[in-house]
Amino acid sequence: MATFSFADMPDMTGRTVVVTGANSGIGRVAARVMAGRGARVLLGVRDVAKGHEAAASMTGETDVRRLDLADLASVRAFADAVDEPVDLLVNNAGLMIPPLGRTADGFELQFGTNHLGHFALTNLLLPRVTGRVVTVSSVGHRAGSIEFDDLNWERRRYRAMSAYAQSKLANLLFTSELQRRLTEAGSPVLATAAHPGMASTNLLRPTGPWARLRAVQNGVVHLVAQSEEDGALPTLYAAVADVPGDSYAGPGGLGETRGAPRLVGRSRAARDTAVARRLWTVSEQLTGVTFSLTRADAA
Repeated sequence: MATFSFADMPDMTGRTVVVTGANSGIGRVAARVMAGRGARVLLGVRDVAKGHEAAASMTGETDVRRLDLADLASVRAFADAVDEPVDLLVNNAGLMIPPLGRTADGFELQFGTNHLGHFALTNLLLPRVTGRVVTVSSVGHRAGSIEFDDLNWERRRYRAMSAYAQSKLANLLFTSELQRRLTEAGSPVLATAAHPGMASTNLLRPTGPWARLRAVQNGVVHLVAQSEEDGALPTLYAAVADVPGDSYAGPGGLGETRGAPRLVGRSRAARDTAVARRLWTVSEQLTGVTFSLTRADAA
């Protein structure tokens, strides 16, 4: 598909979609578009009131449910309450460069939310997923490295952008290893990834001690960033386009900052299969959630 726009979205009547972080930004746009095409959309949100506000702006069938990806107990409760087949899981929610914080389980906030929360959610829901798992990463993954000796920033001086880049790199390594395991199990489910380029979303909201400087920087960014609607297109492309497993979609314009979505490249670190396998093993150990799909399940 040379170009892709909202007009290319297929009818999704009869499909069930789970979108995390669907109350704002590209998650809200993606949920709105798919609900408008007939899908039943489960909005997994930390703030239920904001989730209902978002749902009220959508047409079609929506169901707002609480999901705090920074709390594995919340992730398990959400997954346990999903008792229907899920055609599409969109791992969209995320944090970007907050001050140092910890999840309810003691993980560094960005790694714990952006990667480990979605890792646990995906594996818990996987026996019910029938179509695709789309995980939202970032061009910021190119600056990332997986520091296995201190994944949760307990000994290093905390650097919010480095922690963000690590979490976004983890998203891509997770997608690759998930697809390898799905293929090995004989499952028809596809794992794909996407990034929104430079999109004007709440992730650009300044926080922390450098908030004033960031506000000035973000003001410049907002002038050149594409809209939330355009930022959501790569996610939708990765969700419905005819692409192979482990595909990575992003804007096709200059520097992948904006433009119509297409398949894009990733860093050498994101293609390291050995690191991907090790990260999966470590993630299982940290979350207590494992990949349990077998060939019998996939048949």
